[in-house]
Amino acid sequence: MPKTQIRPSRDLRNNYAEIVKLLKQNDHVIITNNGVGESVLIHIDDYAGYEEYLHRRFIFNELQKSKKDAADPNVVLHDATDVFTGIEKKIEARGL
Repeated sequence: MPKTQIRPSRDLRNNYAEIVKLLKQNDHVIITNNGVGESVLIHIDDYAGYEEYLHRRFIFNELQKSKKDAADPNVVLHDATDVFTGIEKKIEARGL
């Protein structure tokens, strides 16, 4: 289980190796400036996991919107063939 460490910003310069060690242990480090929290450091692997979580949450939210739109009787749905045909026509019109 990660622990949260609180360190002053000067420790980034004076004790960087120690902070990196904490991050490798999956601890999170809050950096303060004049006693006020300013930023949070996490290990790159934790960051990658967080990015993956955000991506999945975004996809889920978009799917929920799509389900809502699909249930609306006023929404016109197109199949993939229609969409790609329209794209091809636009490309051809531009001479690409």
